[in-house]
Amino acid sequence: MLKLTRKTLLAIEAVVDIAYNARPDPVQARDVTERQGIPQRYLEQVMQALVRAGVLKGVRGPRGGYTLARERRRVTVGDVVRVVSTLDAEEGEAGPASPLGVSVVSPLWEEMQRDLLDRLDRITMEDLCREAQRQDVPRADETRPDFTI
Repeated sequence: MLKLTRKTLLAIEAVVDIAYNARPDPVQARDVTERQGIPQRYLEQVMQALVRAGVLKGVRGPRGGYTLARERRRVTVGDVVRVVSTLDAEEGEAGPASPLGVSVVSPLWEEMQRDLLDRLDRITMEDLCREAQRQDVPRADETRPDFTI
């Protein structure tokens, strides 16, 4: 079952951060945690799941970190949401128990989830990176002038 939880939103932020800041070197997890305020322990679990799913690529070594496994225009928000939803499903949840839930509510919820995922599949990391640039969000490698005295 699809859940848009804080965990899902943090995973999307992490992948956008990697897409936005991975040039030319991979982005280190600790840098993502500093910029986005995502707990390190949570981030590593999600990053490994995203690597296994082929959304991210892990690079080992002292200059290692994460990059997108595909071009930014080929990685969608839907890709990330599906991975986190799979992690959430592994934690287990009960399905509908009543005939009304099975026959009416569940099919409605499943249809809404499909519609939402279809929309999320049309939003790419490229789209979100462009929006970050439009909003003038600084990249990790950019240095802004400091006018403080």
